[in-house]
Amino acid sequence: MNTSNATGPGSLSDRIGVLVKTLRSEVPECLAAGAIDMTTGMLLAVETVDNHPQEVLDLLAAATLDLFQGRNVVMIEDIWKERRGVRLDRHYFQEILVNSDNLTHLFVRTESREDVVIVVVCRKTVNVGMLFAQARRVLKDVGRL
Repeated sequence: MNTSNATGPGSLSDRIGVLVKTLRSEVPECLAAGAIDMTTGMLLAVETVDNHPQEVLDLLAAATLDLFQGRNVVMIEDIWKERRGVRLDRHYFQEILVNSDNLTHLFVRTESREDVVIVVVCRKTVNVGMLFAQARRVLKDVGRL
C-alpha cells in the first residue's frame, strides 16, 4: 500500500478520501466505509459497494453523532472519567462495535482528529478480530489527518 498521498500534502478532504478508500479496500468483508465530522454531524466521505440513497447515508452520520456524543453518552463518559479519576479533555469512548441482523458496524474515533469518526460496515460473517486489526492498521498507516 502506498500511503504517501494520505500523509503528505493535500487537503483534509483529500486525506479523508484516501483513508476511506483504503479502509473499504483493505478491511475484510467491507461493504462500506465512511468518515463523519463530529462537530457538524456531516458525512465527509463514503465508499460503498452499492449506491445508497443520500437519506440513508445522512441517517448513518446522524446516528454516529448520537452514538458518540448524544446527551446520555456524554453524561456516562463524564461519570466514568470522574469515578476513575481521569482528567483528560478527550472522549472516553473511542471504538464502538454494533451488530445488526446482517451487518457488523465498527465506529472508531481517529487518533489525530478526535472530531472525525470512521465507520466500517462489513458482512456479519466478518472475523471481528480481523476487522479491528485491519481497521486499526489502516488508521495507523493512513489515518494521520
